[in-house]
Formats: sequence, C-alpha cells, structure tokens
Amino acid sequence: MVKREIVISRIDKLNEYMRILKSLTKYDRKTYINDPLIYGSAERFLHLSIECILDIANHVIADMRYRRPENNKDIFLVLHENKIIDEKLKNNLCNMAGFRNILVHDYLKLDRALVYDIINNNLNDIEDFIKIVVEYI
Repeated sequence: MVKREIVISRIDKLNEYMRILKSLTKYDRKTYINDPLIYGSAERFLHLSIECILDIANHVIADMRYRRPENNKDIFLVLHENKIIDEKLKNNLCNMAGFRNILVHDYLKLDRALVYDIINNNLNDIEDFIKIVVEYI
C-alpha cells in the first residue's frame, strides 16, 4: 500500500514548484532569455519538479512492489507496464527524465529557449501525472 502521507507531501511540494513555473510564463521569450534571475529560476524549479516526479514515482513503485527500475526513464516504463500511466504520458515523462540529466549535467550547453518552451507548453504533463497519482493513492 502506498504511504499516502509521504506521497501527498511530495505532491504539495510539486504543486508549489508548478505555481512558480507558471508565474514565469508571463515573460516574453526575449525577456526570459536575457534575464538570468528569470531563466535561472525556471531551470531550477523545473529541475526540482522533475526530481519530485521521480521521487513520487519511485515511491509508488516500491510500495506496490513493482519491478525495480534500472534508471530514471525506466521508472515510467514500470508505471506504464502496471497501467498507472498511458503510453503518451510515459513517453513524455521519459523525455522529461532525460531532460533532467541535461539540467543537471549539461548545464553549460543548456538551450534557454528550449526551457522557455517547456515551461510554456509542457507543464500539463506534470499536471496529468499529479492527477493520476492522486487518483491512484
């Protein structure tokens, strides 16, 4: 059984990060790209959001005694195998897990415009994940 209070506390934190990310969508692309406080905030809170998703998903997997994932992308394959998430969300979250590695390890080559596009067009994947987990637990 999923330890509901642990997952809920992480979802609360994830919702906080989402509010911050959404507040950054008010900036136009040029302002965003040229202001280190804005793009730095976006990069950090996107990173933290992805970490929360990984943590929540790992918690669900462990508590439900599903097979142990081999890496971050595999986490979402496990959730898909067990019919927690659909194919489309699995693919999008796998991409997000890959992007987490760019945020953490390849930050020197990070494309600010790409992060801008992500926070303006792809936060719905995180919202979908939150809804599914809340319904599941």
